[in-house]
Amino acid sequence: MANFLLITREPLDVGAISTLVSHEKCGAISLFVGTTRNSFEGKTVCSLEYEAYEPMAYKELQNICAELRSRWQDIMNIAMYHRLGLVAPKEASVVVAIASPHRQASLDAVAYAIEQLKKKVPIWKKEMYDNGDSDWKENKECQWVE
Repeated sequence: MANFLLITREPLDVGAISTLVSHEKCGAISLFVGTTRNSFEGKTVCSLEYEAYEPMAYKELQNICAELRSRWQDIMNIAMYHRLGLVAPKEASVVVAIASPHRQASLDAVAYAIEQLKKKVPIWKKEMYDNGDSDWKENKECQWVE
């Protein structure tokens, strides 16, 4: 059993992350891939820019892994990767991958993991628009903002 956690400015390789969590005892790998979309509320989005408080972000990612393992005791490997810096439309911003012997555990755990990541991990995003404007976005799930 392993947790693979990474916050990086490099592009995320979804296939490599899927391979990383694979295990011979597992019949399921579930993935969530969050990508940059090119529009929001009628505005054209050129890119997203992500920033993080990395020491706290890693700590929260580790806490999420512990909680996942407590709730779904048969999951084998967990990967949570997040981009920083500029992310263009169609590129992956976040990947959560979980391997388990059976599909339901990995499907449920992935859904829970991305919700907890958005609630608890101090990563911020700014939308960059084609007119030169930008806007820092708040996660509606976020618990650490007043």
